[in-house]
Amino acid sequence: MPEAFDVQERWPDLFEGLSERGRWAVVQALAAAWHEGWVPNRDDVELITDDARGAVSPKEFRERAYRAALRDRQNALAGR
Repeated sequence: MPEAFDVQERWPDLFEGLSERGRWAVVQALAAAWHEGWVPNRDDVELITDDARGAVSPKEFRERAYRAALRDRQNALAGR
């Protein structure tokens, strides 16, 4: 697990267009997941920021989240 939680610094473009409150909410949600062992990756952060910005429909959010879960499962099974 990375020693520092730096998603805003790693991918600042993904946070563009979010209000201060929206940015705070996203960072808090991601930080909570990080503390539980989630490793930040661009695809997941993009999905969450897109959702917070209202750029994805609920259906698209579910579909992308499902694909991400499948990807993560396949990587875990492959030992990556």
